[in-house]
Amino acid sequence: MATHDLTQEQRRVVTDAVFRYYKQAEKYFSRTFSYPSVTFRRSGRNAGTAFLQQNRLNFHPILYKENTNAFLDDVVPHEVSHLLVWALFGRVQPHGKEWQSIMIDVFGRKPDATHQFDVKRVTRSFLYQCNCDSHALSTRRHNNISKGAQYKCKKCNAVLRMA
Repeated sequence: MATHDLTQEQRRVVTDAVFRYYKQAEKYFSRTFSYPSVTFRRSGRNAGTAFLQQNRLNFHPILYKENTNAFLDDVVPHEVSHLLVWALFGRVQPHGKEWQSIMIDVFGRKPDATHQFDVKRVTRSFLYQCNCDSHALSTRRHNNISKGAQYKCKKCNAVLRMA
């Protein structure tokens, strides 16, 4: 098993938490919801991601293992709230009043749009240079460059090139 893989028990704990939050929402709204599929894949700096049209939640296994309590208390209801908002209201602002209302009124959680987890271990950067400095670019920007995109230094306006 890779070091970032979760045990069956760890996966079950997160999935059970998702279902508990759904049951809480069903009681609050007096209606049923279609429960999502739950996956565990690394996703950059994102602790969790809600895929609205797929009715799927993805959770970052390393960030879960390093922040278990905060993850279960904050990240899981955060992502569940996104899917509930989609089911109840359709397309609205991702962290708008509908989402905030569910976080506060249904789950009793602070509606923070982002987590404060240390992501140094889970993010990878690529070193690029310009005429005046070095720049650490994200995997996404590095991949965009490999597909033909160009990024310029804000100071010297030179195109960044791999170091």
